[in-house]
Amino acid sequence: MRIVTNFNEGWHFAKPGEPEVPVTLPHTWNAIDGQDGGNDYWRGTAVYTKRFARPDMEPGYRAILEFQAAAMTADVSLNGQHLAHHEGGYSTFRADLTDALEEDNVLTVSVDNAENDRVYPQKADFTFYGGLYRDVNLILVPAEHFELLKDGTPGIQVNPTVDLDSKIASVKVETWQNGGPVSITVDGQTQTVVSADGRAEALFLLENVRLWDGVEDPYLYTATASLASGDQISARFGCRTIAVDPEQGFLLNGRPYPLRGVSRHQDRWGKGNALSLEDHQEDMAVIREIGANTVRLAHYQHAQCFYDLCDENGILAWAEIPYITQHMPNGRQNTLDQMRELITQCYNHPSIVCWGLSNEITASGAATEDLMENHRLLNDLCHQMDPTRPTTMAHVFMLETDSPLIDIPDIGSYNLYFGWYLGELTQNDSFFDEFHARFPHRVIGFSEYGADANPQFHSANPERGDYTEEYQCLYHEHILNVIQARPYLWATHVWNLFDFAADGRDEGGKKGINQKGLVSMDRTLKKDAFYLYKAAWSKEPFVHLCGRRYADRTEETAEIKVYSNQPEVTLLVDGRFFAVQQGQTIFRFQVPLTGEHTIEAVAGESTDTITVRKVSEPNQDYLFRKTEVVNWFDRQDYNPNCYSIKDTMGTVMHNPASAAILGKMMARMTASRGDVAKSASGNANLQRMMAGLSLESLIKQAGDAVPAEMVQQLNAALQRIPKGGEQA
Repeated sequence: MRIVTNFNEGWHFAKPGEPEVPVTLPHTWNAIDGQDGGNDYWRGTAVYTKRFARPDMEPGYRAILEFQAAAMTADVSLNGQHLAHHEGGYSTFRADLTDALEEDNVLTVSVDNAENDRVYPQKADFTFYGGLYRDVNLILVPAEHFELLKDGTPGIQVNPTVDLDSKIASVKVETWQNGGPVSITVDGQTQTVVSADGRAEALFLLENVRLWDGVEDPYLYTATASLASGDQISARFGCRTIAVDPEQGFLLNGRPYPLRGVSRHQDRWGKGNALSLEDHQEDMAVIREIGANTVRLAHYQHAQCFYDLCDENGILAWAEIPYITQHMPNGRQNTLDQMRELITQCYNHPSIVCWGLSNEITASGAATEDLMENHRLLNDLCHQMDPTRPTTMAHVFMLETDSPLIDIPDIGSYNLYFGWYLGELTQNDSFFDEFHARFPHRVIGFSEYGADANPQFHSANPERGDYTEEYQCLYHEHILNVIQARPYLWATHVWNLFDFAADGRDEGGKKGINQKGLVSMDRTLKKDAFYLYKAAWSKEPFVHLCGRRYADRTEETAEIKVYSNQPEVTLLVDGRFFAVQQGQTIFRFQVPLTGEHTIEAVAGESTDTITVRKVSEPNQDYLFRKTEVVNWFDRQDYNPNCYSIKDTMGTVMHNPASAAILGKMMARMTASRGDVAKSASGNANLQRMMAGLSLESLIKQAGDAVPAEMVQQLNAALQRIPKGGEQA
């Protein structure tokens, strides 16, 4: 029989030149410095050591050590004998300890997350935590056993094919082992089949099959395989059909099933990526609460337990590898290896509906032929290993819609940030309208969109770049309308469900954190925009009053906004009836302020309460910008015949003298956004998009990256340069 023992206890950890310290896995060495915004978190090779006695096992048994992840490159040695090398920080791999075992053993695992030019990821807007951050298990198996070593395989693959008309599923089960015959059981049916060249196969028919039907009924079957030696494995699977259509979007089990949901990074505040099962379960509970039916698991292979949770909860998942931001010619083999492991280890999960080839891979440059060939090879590999699921990509918003890169995967999606990083919110509408009209036979989705919000900041007049909860709400209200009006979008994913670490960032009043999340990084605070989507997607009755952290208000009449999935909301002010509204999702009330007021919203059986008060001066703690950008254009000495921040970037860049001045400011702006912004700043299509934006607009978006005194200096310098002439 197979014996699995958790191996997380009794480890020691050391960085170079530092003494060993005891640790318990999961563990990362970047839990603190990877989140502090210093852009200097430690990346290098550290060593984990564990001393243990020879396991008690019967003659002929093998001892296999399973690492569910080691970031990013790992070397495993036992008693000085090197046993395994693995490149890729997010997938399972195993090492056979048997032949190196002694009575007393010293296990050494060197783990490296240092920069290199071959192992992805190397440039991205998130922290690359190092360490043994998922579970390690010791697996004892008899001499005759199912495959464990190749690509971290589960040893069993289940492929159901469903006929929706007859309600019959044909289920092919394959296993890999070093002996046979193999007994395979599915839904009470058992077959014993021979093993040929280490592979066995059985075919089952399931009549009146119960479908795996998303959040409505995520029913799971189990396939079990056993050998005469006593080794046994199993895999859960679901019977369902998936399809995509340029007009109807995504189809599940033959019916339109719009995928509307969120994206997830796996890290947490103070923990990094070293999560417990309870952490994963809590994240799934939040996904269920918001009412999503899909999750994009970005930008790498997530823990198997999370794919299990997706299976159990009916959440359809986009799975991808960390081929991201910057193509590395020396990294081709690593992309293929990581994709092969992803598909091998995750094939059986019915929740997974696509394989993501890459994310924003042209952000740092053009689609070279080497990059194109890398994607063609990845696409071919996916189809060879899994002909049942489509391939996809998340394209950076600067990528031209006629790029040949878009034609490589089966379906596509775009990451668009109009209304946040640049441009206007309405450009999201026009982008999809123009794309769909120009390419009516292409399947397109919305893979990322979002706006940062620091829950500390608030405004009665929110605008792009102020990092307020209120602007995040306005942004997502608009995008929600974009999505609801375009059912052909096969999948849409908010970026991001949770705030996450990006140590290179320093913006919006917090260092080291991307604040686009609808929920705080420690999962304790749900921002107001979270409840917008809950109102649109969830069937659980609720009502939410926005602005509970925006208590002090200077306006005579305050807009009180309510999100609810109920058709009617009643507002009470200081315990007395104020107004009632019928509507959908968003309800707005104008409430006069005279002092401190208790506001209560009632929708059916649901209630929510906040407190607001009239104040004479703005609460400075609510302001991201402590001083407003000076209005240079009301000044008497303003010269419209010279350059100024009122001009577009393209106009200023046309003159060498003004371009040199602007270049210095742009360097500072991009530096505060981390390495990805620096590399993307050279993208030619991005520069064309930015050329039509005024410097004033860009400065507002930059926020604290461009302080008021720098704006003053910039404008003063530009005002000395006549348009069409030399510097005055």
